[in-house]
Amino acid sequence: MYLASLTITNFRRIKSATVEFAPGLNILVGPNNIGKTAVVDALRSLLAGTDAPYPRFSVDDIHLPKGAAAAGDIDFDYVFKDLSLDDEADFLHGLKIDSDGNAEVLIRVTYGNADKSGRLRSRKVCGIHHDIAMTSTMLENLRSVYLQPLRDAELGLRPCRSSQLSRLMHILSDDAGKEQIAEKLKNLDKEIKALKPVVETQAAIIGRHKSMLGDQLAQLLAVELSGSDFTKFASRLSLLVDNFEIERNGLGYNNLIFMAVVLSELAKNADSAYRSLIVEEPEAHLHPQLQAVLLRYLSEIEVAEGEQSVQVFVTSHSPNFASIADLDVVECLVETETGVDVFHPRAVSFAKGKKEKLMRYLDVTRAELFFARRIIFVEGAAELMMIDLLAKKAGYDLRNYGVSLISVEGLNFDSFLPLFGEKAIKVPVAVITDADPVIIDEHGKSHAHYPSATEAITISSNTKDMKTHEDTFVRIFHGQKTFEYDFALHEENRSAMLAALKELHPNIGADLEVEVGSKVDDRQKAEALFSGMFERPKGKKNVQKGAFAQALAAQIDDNHLKIAIPTYIAEAVKHACKP
Repeated sequence: MYLASLTITNFRRIKSATVEFAPGLNILVGPNNIGKTAVVDALRSLLAGTDAPYPRFSVDDIHLPKGAAAAGDIDFDYVFKDLSLDDEADFLHGLKIDSDGNAEVLIRVTYGNADKSGRLRSRKVCGIHHDIAMTSTMLENLRSVYLQPLRDAELGLRPCRSSQLSRLMHILSDDAGKEQIAEKLKNLDKEIKALKPVVETQAAIIGRHKSMLGDQLAQLLAVELSGSDFTKFASRLSLLVDNFEIERNGLGYNNLIFMAVVLSELAKNADSAYRSLIVEEPEAHLHPQLQAVLLRYLSEIEVAEGEQSVQVFVTSHSPNFASIADLDVVECLVETETGVDVFHPRAVSFAKGKKEKLMRYLDVTRAELFFARRIIFVEGAAELMMIDLLAKKAGYDLRNYGVSLISVEGLNFDSFLPLFGEKAIKVPVAVITDADPVIIDEHGKSHAHYPSATEAITISSNTKDMKTHEDTFVRIFHGQKTFEYDFALHEENRSAMLAALKELHPNIGADLEVEVGSKVDDRQKAEALFSGMFERPKGKKNVQKGAFAQALAAQIDDNHLKIAIPTYIAEAVKHACKP
């Protein structure tokens, strides 16, 4: 049995949204203040009654539409699937048969009917018509542990009757084991009480006590082990880490230890029909390497013999988690023009091999796309260094507009683009790519083409295919040929390009300066400069585009040069930064 979906209605920033879950690990990602905690609180409204009280909400938590007053109830609708026969019996009143003939459980938690202080009253119901009140037995069958952000794992591991360690000990001990421990404790207690330091300590206390109160008022005192039975013994258990007390261990490692204890207790608990762990922002206490270790473990967790499955919910704004996680376990919260929306990457239809390629390319830097409010995709390092500078020259500071500039390292746009658009993540996306036009000679052979700034061109098939992804949110922008060529078409840009080239390759720069000066028009000059750097004769190395872009950016920025921005780049920046 697992939670398959949660629909949130009229709650905080979320007007209406459905989050879909997988049976094992689920990672909810999104930027700050997007609604991840709202989803967690919605989960806790049904699942957090074991270790912590259910969350309380007030009228201030009701969704507030723009230009309107908050009104109506808050509703959380839960659908549980993959039920066993025992699960069906436990949740009989909440059952519904789906179109495939499988049973599922429908549960609704409603917050409404505010009291005088504004606090909303909750109601937990189940069934197709949400008209049957949930029983305490049903709620007890939903076992969950919630780990809040900035949690005190040390406190959770500290010895006490309700500690996770004590619970795990109770679950793993049968009656015979408990009796054996109790017998050992009694014998140990007798041996200790007979030792001289204990006898003398007891005599000193009793003598002082009797002299204080007298024989009639004095109580019977005895110095002995405080944990002389199994329950007390379990409540006094503590963990040592490398022979040190848990309090002296690092916060991040204590969090991992606490999760291990919690997961063990949940998996071994056969009394509940459903078990889950809710973890907010595990990256708050873990450096990137430990984040990767934890995620890999949660992704590959297996149900051992005698254990129960545990569904895990993790919220994060760490690119580390997003870059390592399988797309099928990720849910993205995105802010759109109409409010907060949920995108399910697992629902995207990728062309053959493209999903696998995307997973290989989703390193920590590119995984930023899951948290971005606006995106500009570029081909490589050259554009990555230049676009930000050109945007500032055009009056747009990409950082202030919340634009993420991401390189796909080549022509791998087709792996990234399915994640965006009207039917996916609804954020402005501008793709800056090369046109790579060709001309066909009389023999049918294709040759590189060097068009003028105003010449009509035939774009490459790759660029043409990308333009089929265009919609309201996704736009493809290209120039006449490539970035460097289009930049060189403008007379005011060529002096900066030649100065940058002379820094890197003085001889090549000097030769090209003469050759460019001998050409007649902008097209010829751009061709000479571009070919002289990047299409050199065999046996001679081309200028590295990344190194050249870095030198060019430094020339423009350090010398405050006035330059011309290619039209297609200006339009791309404008699209990404649009209101």
